[in-house]
Amino acid sequence: MDDMALLREYASRRSDDAFAELVSRRINFVHSAALRQVRDPHLAEEVTQAVFIILAQKAGKISDKTILTGWLFRTTRFAALAQMRAEAKRRQRELEAHMQNEVESSTDEAWGQIAPLLDEALARLGEKDRQAVLLRFFDNKSLAEVGTAMGLGEDTARKRVSRALEKLRRIFAKRGVVSTTAVIAGLISANSVQAAPIGLATTIAATAVKGSVGAVSTLTLVKGTLKIMTYAKIKFAVSIAAAVLLTAGVVNVAVSSVTVPADKTSAGEATTQETTYANEVMKSLADEDYQAFIADGDRGLKSIKESQFKALCVQRSPQLKGGYHVVFLGVLTQNGMRISLWKISYDDGSDDDLLHLGVNGGKISGALLSPPFA
Repeated sequence: MDDMALLREYASRRSDDAFAELVSRRINFVHSAALRQVRDPHLAEEVTQAVFIILAQKAGKISDKTILTGWLFRTTRFAALAQMRAEAKRRQRELEAHMQNEVESSTDEAWGQIAPLLDEALARLGEKDRQAVLLRFFDNKSLAEVGTAMGLGEDTARKRVSRALEKLRRIFAKRGVVSTTAVIAGLISANSVQAAPIGLATTIAATAVKGSVGAVSTLTLVKGTLKIMTYAKIKFAVSIAAAVLLTAGVVNVAVSSVTVPADKTSAGEATTQETTYANEVMKSLADEDYQAFIADGDRGLKSIKESQFKALCVQRSPQLKGGYHVVFLGVLTQNGMRISLWKISYDDGSDDDLLHLGVNGGKISGALLSPPFA
């Protein structure tokens, strides 16, 4: 069975054997990525365990169209970021110095320069470019196989891989590492996936399936990673959004990038009016008060039928009535249209929502309350 078939077998039948086989296939990839980023074998093992625990938890929600290598790469990246936030800067500097001192040969030296930058550079690539590189050099797929996996022809896959390598070369050059695309390809292919510690696959397969059996530090890391994944999905949603606000019409919002940190708001300040409106919108939903919802809206907002409003209340009223908090995140502007972003967190522990609030001419022109993607 291929990887997705094993994942479906575990999700549908809770087959420990299927999950153990999937872990044994993918552990080297995940552990190598984790080790490159956290630079500590023990921490890398914790990150690796966290990734597979999350895979076990989300097995039933992962789409059949998902390229598992890409999913594992992103989740490992999130887990490593969560881990590194807990590490002291002094420890990070010591580990970097230690790795630099171990460089012995010219090839090792080149890899030693690229390895600390590789995962960040890959993360900066577009999703399709990153998937092409992962499939070609981490999974050792032929260009034809890369094309098949991505729904491309072999020539198109070759061009995408070449373009992605050139982007990596430019990223490395900006960080002071000058090389060629051929050398970069060779180094990644030869060094990116290395053997994980013996026995780690068996430990992780058992821990990930049971979840709660893991060490406290690992389970804490899992929660931190899931939080970063949630905010990354919010960032992605905003980045690509042609947001359909909760109005009779459509407001197109094209955004290149919006960062939503977990611990502080992004750039920009909400006006007093926006703050008032954001709280009024959420209170009207909590109270299921249609008249309060449209009271400060423009003609577009007031054209919403009460039945449409009630349908949204049915979905969100239970969480809202349990208590909620409204936190400003940032502002988008497109064609003179100002869209403020608000994180809605619930006291009952439900997943956060994101409120897009449009204000035009002193009136609410649109509001979209969107959940994080599963």
